[in-house]
Amino acid sequence: MSVWIIAEHKAGIITDGTLEAISAGRLISALTGGKLSAAILGNNLDALADMLSGTGINDIYLLDSPLLSQYTSDAYIAGIEPLIKLHKPFLILMPSTCLGRDLAPKLAARLKTAYLSDVNSIEMTGSEIFFSRPVYGSRLVSTLTCSGERPWIVTIRPRAFEKTEAAQKKAKTENQPVHISPSSLRTVIKGFEQTQKGAGLTEADIIISGGRGMKDAENFKMLGRLAKILGGVVGASGAAVDAGWMPHSAQVGQTGKVVSPKLYIACGISGAPQHLAGMSTSKCIVAINKDPDAPIFKIADYGIVGDLFEVVPMLIEQLKK
Repeated sequence: MSVWIIAEHKAGIITDGTLEAISAGRLISALTGGKLSAAILGNNLDALADMLSGTGINDIYLLDSPLLSQYTSDAYIAGIEPLIKLHKPFLILMPSTCLGRDLAPKLAARLKTAYLSDVNSIEMTGSEIFFSRPVYGSRLVSTLTCSGERPWIVTIRPRAFEKTEAAQKKAKTENQPVHISPSSLRTVIKGFEQTQKGAGLTEADIIISGGRGMKDAENFKMLGRLAKILGGVVGASGAAVDAGWMPHSAQVGQTGKVVSPKLYIACGISGAPQHLAGMSTSKCIVAINKDPDAPIFKIADYGIVGDLFEVVPMLIEQLKK
């Protein structure tokens, strides 16, 4: 009944999503009495292993290779598949990020096993584990379990679980052999282009998003000033992205990024189901819209009925003080 975490890391740091997946793994391990292990794939991993050692993990498997220095699904699957088949874990968890959403279904297909995405709650009844996830644009919650071949593979919705707390227990670290043929890799990473400074949407604690009510791209600079004061980032609705005012990388919603920050400020966003599916689990939602009947007010913790071009500048001035 061992549970595995496939750890994600960026710029030499274990991601918050991984620490949240570890919390979910610790919950399941406590219910089943199984061991909790983590696999880290990459290059020069010793520092990353130290970061995970005090998080309640029993065993850490390091798969260290220059061919794993940048993520590609071919390389990761070739590296991790033999280890999974050797140890036969019961369940594999990973964050529901761009990496996790790409890797998890491909790995499940290779192993011919079940895959569940965006899980935000886990419970156990008797010997059965039940997973809950939002469906139909977060308007319903589906609760289900799996059968058949294991390991089942699950991605954990951002911020559905609190980041794991430190544990006194130190993990046992093992370096694993990696056998990857360069000729088998169909994708080669040539480089990266940074589109946004600081934290990305999925990691940000504060997001200020604009919608159709922003009227044009130039007005998003105003949201940028508010975000800078609050230490947040700027997002956008699908309508704003479709209009060409913001890049797709800034889109929040069912066809964009799913976020759950501590504070989400929606400016000129009506609250279409597609957008709500990407941000409705935010801890605190503030809506600014001149339409008092806008659907966004139904899920907002605080609502301001007014012209955003009057309200946002006032917020900026007050916060400066």
